[in-house]
Amino acid sequence: MNDVAAIRVDSSEQIGSGHLMRCLTLAERLRKDGADVHFISRDLAGSLHRLVEEHGFPLHLLPQHEEDPNLTGYAAWLTVSQEVDAEETGEILSRMQPVNRLIVDSYALDAVWEQRMRPLVREIFVIDDLANRPHDCDVLLDQNYYREMRHRYDGLVPPHCKLLLGPRHALLREEFYEAREHLRERDGILRRILVFYGGSDVTRETEKAICALVQLQLSSVAVDVVVGGSNPRRTQIEKLCAAHDFLHYHCQVSNMAELMAHADLCLGAGGTTTWERCFLGLPAIVTAVAENQIQICEDCAEAGYICYLGRWDEVRQEDIAAAVQRCIMPQTLREMQRSCRLDVNDCDR
Repeated sequence: MNDVAAIRVDSSEQIGSGHLMRCLTLAERLRKDGADVHFISRDLAGSLHRLVEEHGFPLHLLPQHEEDPNLTGYAAWLTVSQEVDAEETGEILSRMQPVNRLIVDSYALDAVWEQRMRPLVREIFVIDDLANRPHDCDVLLDQNYYREMRHRYDGLVPPHCKLLLGPRHALLREEFYEAREHLRERDGILRRILVFYGGSDVTRETEKAICALVQLQLSSVAVDVVVGGSNPRRTQIEKLCAAHDFLHYHCQVSNMAELMAHADLCLGAGGTTTWERCFLGLPAIVTAVAENQIQICEDCAEAGYICYLGRWDEVRQEDIAAAVQRCIMPQTLREMQRSCRLDVNDCDR
């Protein structure tokens, strides 16, 4: 009997690409272990579900709906109620029987949805970052660092639920392990900067960072600017980069580990790339680009993993420029390089 796993995850201009990318990483591991992995995703504006097919996984698309005006917050990301999503997802799962494991990565879904999935699957595996709602699951993964992470899900999961908490469980693609094996020793000299604020960057931090770097006029520093395919302003960003020789534009890259390994400093967001950067010892000047990133960024800054500037609506171009200016000092950059690095032994492969 085949080991069948289904992954329920979405991407869009609003959601971004982080949930999908980490699910693709998990899917690759499951396939390597012999599982038959299927994706279930809703057809949303700016979705990157083509990446699922490019990686060779079967994709089951949930239909588009006119957005329910009664939905607010993360629930609106789904565009439909949990009950409607459960019904449509359940129809697909029924055709895939038997499903050994259902993996769900969505801030809009909780125990209400999961309980409806129970009769259709043997195990429910939840990926979460928020710890703000109950789950009916057998395994829960939260790969983020928090001061009180051991107790974050107290009362939110069943007693039998296995908790995988903290960066040692970070979902890192194979390219990061390969890059880590050949990682150069950074010497505190700022030669190359990576700019990446996530797949969609709805708060337009990329342009803010570009303007800050142009303002600094660092003629001896090369800059790689990376945007996702769901970034609605990618054409404008490409034009900005084309106007300056030191700015190199990249869209929807497949070599992020290589770009991180070559960089001496990153300007970026909180979220899933935090542990990719730390795994490769790349110092980062970070802006929280969503409410759910704020606590993570504050705790990571206290632990020395990142240099945290604040939330998106508080950080100005001048703040980024001043932070980069401090990193020109080799002693400052070396200190950041030492403190940001996540021990390779802390991550499960």
